[in-house]
Amino acid sequence: MVVRIGNTWEKIIEFENLLAAARLAQQGKRYRPNVLAFNAEREKNLIKLQDELIEQTYHPGQYRSFRITDPKPRLISAAPYRDRIVHHALCRIIVPAIERTFILNVG
Repeated sequence: MVVRIGNTWEKIIEFENLLAAARLAQQGKRYRPNVLAFNAEREKNLIKLQDELIEQTYHPGQYRSFRITDPKPRLISAAPYRDRIVHHALCRIIVPAIERTFILNVG
């Protein structure tokens, strides 16, 4: 089943959506240096991010890799905070439409 969402791109790049996405992306990470630095000039940084998305000049940053050992050894790759905002902005618009199809097709 194809899910169509009207004006998807416009909804994703709306400032209000990016602001809400920034709040979601910082959950549990509010006091990390990269989040604090971004939030020091949050509006300016979100407008810059929005402009890059509008102009299609946005490029994802370098992932940071680290190892954890609990509960088992794994290599984790974490996206930069700025990229996590974009991920959340996308999910805030796309996931509700996709979830509706899951609910309709259950059972």
